[in-house]
Amino acid sequence: MSIMTHQVPPPARAARDGFTGGIGTMAEGKLYALQNVFTLDGRVSSYPASARGFSVANSYLLREDDSALLVDTGFGKDEPTIRAQVESLIAPGSPLSLFPLRLNEFMSINNVESFASHFNVDRCYTNNIDAALWFDFGAKEDGRNILDSMNVVAVGRVDTIELGKRGRAIDVVHAPIRLIATRWLYDRTTKTLFSSDLFTHIWRDSPTGPWIVSETDNDSTSERDLRSFMLNTRYWWLEGAPTDSIRRGIANVFDKWDIETIAPGYGCILRGKKLIARHYQMLDDFLKACDKSRMVSRYVTRDEER
Repeated sequence: MSIMTHQVPPPARAARDGFTGGIGTMAEGKLYALQNVFTLDGRVSSYPASARGFSVANSYLLREDDSALLVDTGFGKDEPTIRAQVESLIAPGSPLSLFPLRLNEFMSINNVESFASHFNVDRCYTNNIDAALWFDFGAKEDGRNILDSMNVVAVGRVDTIELGKRGRAIDVVHAPIRLIATRWLYDRTTKTLFSSDLFTHIWRDSPTGPWIVSETDNDSTSERDLRSFMLNTRYWWLEGAPTDSIRRGIANVFDKWDIETIAPGYGCILRGKKLIARHYQMLDDFLKACDKSRMVSRYVTRDEER
């Protein structure tokens, strides 16, 4: 499957030779990846301290003719760029919903207030009815009033929301593996799993990526690579944890839905069933090896890499 991309502006700069950042058309008229590069220099806790190179913060725009949904709002440093990206994809005044998947992460919530004041935001989906309290970064003098008047819609641990008058179904699930309160989404129309802070383990040496990995690429990611990433980032605690229940939760997601694309909150997007099956199996093997029946739990500092 080819990936058409374009920068903002103009959309006429579409390219088919590998997505290097900006706007990636994942499904024409239906789903777009808004990817903005950041440098890995030891200061980004989402990656191992020794990681060097580049990654991308991912926001996703799901679009229908009469409305759109923005999944995660990106870092504050990228606000002007992401705002322009969204403006290039929806009509002025068109209803826009927001769904920040991680309430505690700047990468997810940083631009909620700004976008609520700039776009016609008709609702903000969260797992907490008081979520607007998390979004007040004081970016604008009237920011608190904007957030207080925003329509916040709380979603359950297992839920379904609809986009547009035709009712495009998007499934919501409480993330089966997480460090903080996190939701995953599954878009039935494009068969895409939005996995938030899981499957984020591929970064690049170059800021030009490419940022989408497909079955035709020579993906050399190994189970050792995935293990090192997981144990040297926010999932360091998995070694010696009761991972059997986590494995069952993740397996339920992959058994329930037909997944052709994994769209993480940061890092490379995975496309193609065979590629996804391989990365899922590596993750499952890693979790199995970490279970408390095999490993002893211990505290690990960020300076210790495994």
